[in-house]
Amino acid sequence: MRSRKPAEHLDDEILLASQILASGGVVAVPTDTMYGLAADAFNEAAVERVFRLKGRPAGAPLPLLLATTEEMSECAAEVPEHAWRLAELFWPGPLTLVLRKAARVPAIVSGGGDTVALRVPGHEAPRRIASALRHPITGTSANRSGRQAAITADEVRRAFGDELDLIVVSTVPPNGLASTVLDLSERVPRIVRTGAVTPREIEKAIGCDVTVD
Repeated sequence: MRSRKPAEHLDDEILLASQILASGGVVAVPTDTMYGLAADAFNEAAVERVFRLKGRPAGAPLPLLLATTEEMSECAAEVPEHAWRLAELFWPGPLTLVLRKAARVPAIVSGGGDTVALRVPGHEAPRRIASALRHPITGTSANRSGRQAAITADEVRRAFGDELDLIVVSTVPPNGLASTVLDLSERVPRIVRTGAVTPREIEKAIGCDVTVD
């Protein structure tokens, strides 16, 4: 595993991380919320490795991180108007949208289901890596399943040792606040996980009530 001290510029880290992901590797990257395990979302073998590293059940879906809002159209079979409106207001940022998945998204990413969770993160590192890779990346939290999510590079290192191909270290650390997960795949919007974006903010944005699990 290769890791570095915080750099004045992320350029070298971004290039190295994207090269590793293009070759099927797995990299820990900081996001605005916490550290995530990144793999090329369209490389099934790489995604399988993420599951093995975490000890995550095979049927559990993985969220995807996008470089831009427009990439929703590449990953979702349809993008409702509510999704575009929320993306305009809260992306980049801590809101994850669950939509009907496009056929090109591997079944392993969605846990065999017909939806996919998408987000444009507020941290530049994952956005730039996904942009350089030209594919979405996985964004599941960098921890063993059932353990506390890592918010520092040292916590990632303690959890995984030398099992990762790279830990990207940034001068801008995650804030530790989970994203809100909003399911827009059904008629009534439903908050699956309450996080940094409140139900009231979502209702105000889309002009209708949402249910909360």
